[in-house]
Amino acid sequence: MRTRSTATALAVLFSSAALAAAPAHADTVAPLPVKSTGTVVVDGVHQRVFLSDPAGGKIVVTDYRGTVVKQLTALPGVLGLELSADSATLYAAVPGGTDAIVAIDTATATESARYPVGDIDPKYPALAGGKLWFGYDSDATVAHGNIGSVDLTAPEHPVALTQDPESFWYSAPMLDGAAGTLVAGIPSQSPSELGAYDVSSGTLTRTAHRSVDGANLRDLAITPDAQHLVVASGYPYHQAVYSTADLADDGQYPANAYPNAVDIAPDGSVAAGIDGAYEPDVYVFKPGQRTTVREYDFGASDQLLADAGLAWAPDTSRLFAVSHDYDGAYRLRVLEGPTKAVTTVTADAPATATRAQKLTVKGKVTSKAALPAGTRLSVTRTDLESPKGKALPQVTAKADGTYSFTDTPPAGGKVTYKVSYAGDAAHTAASVSDSVTVSRAKASLSLNNNGKSYSYGQDVKFTAHLGKTYKNRTVEIWADPYGGDKPDKLVKSGKVNSHGDLAVTLDLRRDTKITAKFTGDARTATASTTSTVWTRVSVSTSVSGQYKSAKSWGQTYAYVHRSKDPRFITKMPYYSGRSHRLEIQVYYQGTWYDAGSQYFKLGTNGVSEVRYTGDHGQEVGYRQRVRSSYINGSSGDSVNSTTHGAWKYFTFTK
Repeated sequence: MRTRSTATALAVLFSSAALAAAPAHADTVAPLPVKSTGTVVVDGVHQRVFLSDPAGGKIVVTDYRGTVVKQLTALPGVLGLELSADSATLYAAVPGGTDAIVAIDTATATESARYPVGDIDPKYPALAGGKLWFGYDSDATVAHGNIGSVDLTAPEHPVALTQDPESFWYSAPMLDGAAGTLVAGIPSQSPSELGAYDVSSGTLTRTAHRSVDGANLRDLAITPDAQHLVVASGYPYHQAVYSTADLADDGQYPANAYPNAVDIAPDGSVAAGIDGAYEPDVYVFKPGQRTTVREYDFGASDQLLADAGLAWAPDTSRLFAVSHDYDGAYRLRVLEGPTKAVTTVTADAPATATRAQKLTVKGKVTSKAALPAGTRLSVTRTDLESPKGKALPQVTAKADGTYSFTDTPPAGGKVTYKVSYAGDAAHTAASVSDSVTVSRAKASLSLNNNGKSYSYGQDVKFTAHLGKTYKNRTVEIWADPYGGDKPDKLVKSGKVNSHGDLAVTLDLRRDTKITAKFTGDARTATASTTSTVWTRVSVSTSVSGQYKSAKSWGQTYAYVHRSKDPRFITKMPYYSGRSHRLEIQVYYQGTWYDAGSQYFKLGTNGVSEVRYTGDHGQEVGYRQRVRSSYINGSSGDSVNSTTHGAWKYFTFTK
């Protein structure tokens, strides 16, 4: 099924040399253009991954990052794959009408040979004892399943069928081989039947056959020394181990419910997988160990491991896993450093501290695999004075993994301590950060003119004053005019003068909030202060329609015939929805009395013209006056301060 013990030392050597020159990467996930998956094998020499897609009738080739580099099509039903010992040739069993073992040159990913096997369906190839063996289906046999072989050493590569003349297999058996031993089992069978064969002489000789307490066989693998067979079945909830000598029980690799994949690296490392939604998906065991060194969870509950979807890189630097979701989308997961135990580092720094005073950071470094004595941790401090980080002396963990160190932070504000473990051949790297809020001196910052009122369009000087600081002497001044259409805007930024002042002159046309900001420095805290100033509108009112204007009673009056309707013209800065209040007063016996008021909309040009209608004969001889006002809130907006225009005087005559 997959390259395990057949990977020669030469292949591993080439693979290791290539990886040593490549940078390390984090785990990656890449989409696969497949409808299904059958077998996954890894070519360590060329750093390629081959995946069969029986439903799609093709083999997909990716690099070690999961990027698809080629697709080999027109291979109907292609299922089992096997890699030669030198990684030069990939053998694929193609049953769907092709009925052949197809050889593929791994250097070019092109077909190099084809070995027809007759009117049967070859499915599961495996190398052992100098031959390529394959399980197949055939209606010509009583049991319908048997084992065939291709002699790769003979010039014509002859194909031989019915190599197990007393076959009890009811369908094509799944095979795996190492040295002179071949093992077999029927996929999905319940209870599972297993077989072991001696093929060291080139002839298939059954040495053991057994029905085991397992259901729904999904995958199997033989150890590199050919001494053990590891099986992944839906039940029991572990990868069972059997001796190849007699298929006797020989322990287990504990995983979880519904095991569906197993692969064994050339060094004996075991990867076990399950078809589980809420538990870890992959369990990794180092050679000779039956407790996990690493576990992987694909995250989302709909990301499930595909049957037989695990494959080791020959040097164990990577483990490849195929996952799928409920929508039938497949992904190739590249798991880096799978035999390294996950390391965890914790750090606990005080929440607050005083600048220039000593503080203590404590923590612990732990791993599933014991850490070496004297484990060293790197420490970096990041603060306002060292935004890129400053390396502090390394700290040595105690035997129980705990550590502590002291530091005297020279800068205030947020100070972050990062504690890192570099990792080694048996442990992953790890790091953690914790932050401290370190005190800073309070900055003195003031701004003038708060609460003052100004005329429309008046130029006003605003001065921010900054007191003593450590280094930073830059102040920003922002202006935020009232009204949603005018955003807060930076109007000036710069260093204060020798007196600590920074000034800016603004042309005021609305009520405005002015803010001075100091961003702080390593020893001085940030500060801000505001001044809100009120700005009146410009408003003018004129009377039109009089026959003359003359000075009377100490004012200039417009004289209007009683038969004429005067017009009152108001000019005021326009703002969306703005109105002005027009009010009229009448003078009687030494006192001005209100005669009524009303709001009128301004035109978009800021002008309003109101005609004063009525029976003016009753008003003849009375002194009157009119004015327009902007009333904050009542005039339709609140962007200016209430402003009353000047009175304009008029009287009616006969």
